[in-house]
Amino acid sequence: MIENHSFLVQRFQIEGPKEIQLFSIIAQSFFQPFTLMDNLLVILTALTAGPAVGFNRAMLFLAEGNELKGEMWLGPRSVEEANSIWQVLSTPGIGYAEIIEHNRSLLNRNADTLSNQIKNLSYSLSQKNLHIPALPAWKREIMVVRDALNEPLVDKNFLEIIGIEEFLCIPLLARNEILGEIVLDNAITHVPIQIRDIELASICAIIAGNYIYVSQLQEKMVEMQKLAAMGEMAMFVTHQMRNPLVTIGGFTDQLLDSRIDKEKRKRNLLIIKNEIKRLEKILLRLTQFVKVEIKEPVPFEVKEILNFAISGSDTKIKSQRIKIKVSLEEGLPQILGDPVYVGEALRNVLDNALDATPDGGDIFIQCYRENKEWVVISIKDTGKGIPESIKNKIFLSFFSTKEMGMGLGLSYVKRVMDACGGKIEVESEEGKGTLFRLYFKMSERG
Repeated sequence: MIENHSFLVQRFQIEGPKEIQLFSIIAQSFFQPFTLMDNLLVILTALTAGPAVGFNRAMLFLAEGNELKGEMWLGPRSVEEANSIWQVLSTPGIGYAEIIEHNRSLLNRNADTLSNQIKNLSYSLSQKNLHIPALPAWKREIMVVRDALNEPLVDKNFLEIIGIEEFLCIPLLARNEILGEIVLDNAITHVPIQIRDIELASICAIIAGNYIYVSQLQEKMVEMQKLAAMGEMAMFVTHQMRNPLVTIGGFTDQLLDSRIDKEKRKRNLLIIKNEIKRLEKILLRLTQFVKVEIKEPVPFEVKEILNFAISGSDTKIKSQRIKIKVSLEEGLPQILGDPVYVGEALRNVLDNALDATPDGGDIFIQCYRENKEWVVISIKDTGKGIPESIKNKIFLSFFSTKEMGMGLGLSYVKRVMDACGGKIEVESEEGKGTLFRLYFKMSERG
């Protein structure tokens, strides 16, 4: 016998176990492309989704340097608002995604929300004689405060804002680093905070701390990648432009010599002109590489874009006496992408094939339907092939095996294919040539 079950619980059940409710809500953050703040909202939702979970309100502080700053406060402001929220939660068939969206609207509305009351709260984590709420984060300990009015360690201003004498403070930590804090209370139901509630809340805090830590790591990695790319670009530009600039400078100095004859002057000017063209070409390629931006792919004909790519390389094809053999499947559907970028990408692949193919050789181009999703344009040369040792590097920016190569052609092709929602594959064997397959999403004809 086989039983089928859904991957995770998606419907909110008021009478369900706390643990199932808690983890089912948190699981939503793994199935949706949420931002960090959305994921933290999911955590607060898991802690406040109805009376069954155990907490009425959840306050979030985030660490900024040596400060603990108020970020958001989720929950009802009054008994009346609590009743209306719980009535929403009691709607038959409501799911956790709807609950999260409902809570997002609570935070975003313009009226006086709980979050607006804590946005200006800020507590130092470095001064002596810290008070709650900064103290739990600084000590890296969970603290339950009971009878807060008579507790000298509680900041009086904070107590006035929270308006409840029993609450729970849980630090958000990662690798012993203070990332924030969650403060929980039952200001509406006045249900005492139990050990089981603390245990479940601490699990949520661990997940929230992990979200923040991973987000910070990701930001650092992106920044490092940007710096690395800038450094690589600077080295590349320096390398590519040094020789033309040195040549231009040297031959310009000769032109300034009044003793230089007319023939030599003309020769120098032609050399300078050619070097300037070379610089213009470098700058054009860099501009093309940087400006790949496809807002929305559009349908277009394969044959038209292929003819554009071939005609753009016509001079090179004729000078090398290379035969281009094209096989186009009948009735091909339109493909999705940006025809300008795709045309340039095809020209880049074809140019590579022309560079690899010896004079008088053949290049084979095929266009066919792979299946119901993909149309493939393949370009195969009859050159010497790509060594296995560098095959995984050919799409990297600034990597080239050509003496005068810029290493941007195939990297540009990869970026275009990614932006179009397509993909690119390569097969190569030394001595037997290279085959590139460009996969495009197909579009039904209007």
